Amino acid sequence: MPKFVLIGSGLAGGLLAACLGRRGYDVDLYERRGDPREGSMLEGRSINLALSTRGIHALQQLGIADEVLKHAIPMRGRMIHEKSGGLHFASYDVDPNKHINSIGRAALNTTVIEAAQRSPNVRVHFNHKCTGVDLDSAVAHLETPSGNVNARGDAVIGVDGAFSAVRQSMQLKIDNFHYEESYLAHGYKELTIPPGSNGSWRMEKNALHIWPRKSFMMIALPNPDGSFTCTLFWEFDGPRSFATTKTDDEIRRFFEEEFPDAVPLMPNLLKDFKNNPTGSLVTIRCAPWFYRDKVCLVGDAAHAVVPFYGQGMNAAFEDCVVLDECLGEFPQDRHRAFAEYFRRRKVNADALADLALGNFVEMRDKTASKTFRAKKKLDHFLEAALPGIYLPLYTMVTFTRIPYSQAACRARVQDTIVYAVLLAAILLIAAFGVRLLQ
Repeated sequence: MPKFVLIGSGLAGGLLAACLGRRGYDVDLYERRGDPREGSMLEGRSINLALSTRGIHALQQLGIADEVLKHAIPMRGRMIHEKSGGLHFASYDVDPNKHINSIGRAALNTTVIEAAQRSPNVRVHFNHKCTGVDLDSAVAHLETPSGNVNARGDAVIGVDGAFSAVRQSMQLKIDNFHYEESYLAHGYKELTIPPGSNGSWRMEKNALHIWPRKSFMMIALPNPDGSFTCTLFWEFDGPRSFATTKTDDEIRRFFEEEFPDAVPLMPNLLKDFKNNPTGSLVTIRCAPWFYRDKVCLVGDAAHAVVPFYGQGMNAAFEDCVVLDECLGEFPQDRHRAFAEYFRRRKVNADALADLALGNFVEMRDKTASKTFRAKKKLDHFLEAALPGIYLPLYTMVTFTRIPYSQAACRARVQDTIVYAVLLAAILLIAAFGVRLLQ
């Protein structure tokens, strides 16, 4: 069987190693950081994960979905926090049993790595930093605490994130390699709401909490220990931004003005705000995702997206499933398998990137709007009235495996029809009213 060298043992790297190991391939998985099971996760940069249908399906293929979901908390909708202190709950779907799952990165990463290591033909090497790849010979160059080494395989797969060393080697080697990155003017900072004195949750447990404030927002996801991981998404620069809010008084004033109901729940606010790093939010598009039968990209290395649809991890897991399927369909032609994987996934990754950017505007601005909430109620009414015919965009993206590009297209068609019918109804009512007055 061919040997695969995987670079990056994050969530998708561990999952892909498990998939390939199950198929019988020889796999060496290399990770630049230490073993996450020994507390090597980066603090202050996690952004809690929202596991949904696509990701669960990938985990089910390996028989570990139930194990993962033991560590998850169901979130059945959005809890909107107004500046006045008012709360509005909006369920994600007309079916109350449909929910997304809040899960910590460390617990999930541990589970997928251990799933990979159950295959005797999979080996995981930590503290090995990839500095580049020789594409033609499928050799990865690695730095280790004890010196430089080379890892040789029949193919190298880059699962090493948005700033992938594997992709950078492809950029240098492949003529007309398309690469595009775009950053939001917003960054993010992780904060914490600790559990109550008895270990209880101090806000509604089964919801994704959002404080929408037009040009910025804060969110909070529940953790099993009773805490909430909060993330502030805010402009880097400007008259009111990360750049201009530095002193204790400035930080306190900002949070007391914008998030007054959260401040009493955040005793470590000043410490978290000043000590946790401010991360950037990038969208990356590139093509192609493969080089001959030697190199391939998966997950953020191929298509990093901003986190506002909660689909980055789910999409990366879906990549692993599709690549695994393609390798199964073309076991003797890896080049064709890589090309088919790229054909199936590229258009959907691009669609997701657009959806995620659009959902940022929805979350920070529209969720506080009565018009938006009315549209969501209409979505749920139509979904219940027309089962299997009308599906809201969020439902298609989150609770089905309909390809992202098809979901986006279908939602546009549905909206056009609904708005046309509403307009026709308004015109008919107006015409009828005019006739009654005559």
